[in-house]
Amino acid sequence: MLVSWGATAAVAGAQPAEGPKTTIEASGSYAVGADILPGVYQSAGPVDGGACYWKRSVGDKMVDNRLTKKPAFVQIMPTDTTFTTSDCQVWQLTNAPMPPEPGPGELLGQLTQAIGSGMFSGGPR
Repeated sequence: MLVSWGATAAVAGAQPAEGPKTTIEASGSYAVGADILPGVYQSAGPVDGGACYWKRSVGDKMVDNRLTKKPAFVQIMPTDTTFTTSDCQVWQLTNAPMPPEPGPGELLGQLTQAIGSGMFSGGPR
């Protein structure tokens, strides 16, 4: 009887295992379902004026990625195995709908702005 009580006391006093998180606070690779939950995440963008990079993978295959200097959204799917992030501010699970993708005109405007800024030639002209 004493052995049974001791085992129960040990289990009752044990800390519950941590489940997947809904916040990604640092650069790194995270296992979907084990480290983080799938869903729509939002980040305020890059840290220290740099560029925020993220990548979704299934096994060893990349399924989506982005490099941005703006606030970022990503929909991590339950079928993804890994989410990798670098130089982004904190990611928070929002489960809000994904914002619409920019149209061709907006992308062309961003490219024109980047070229005019000298981004591809080492600086302003």
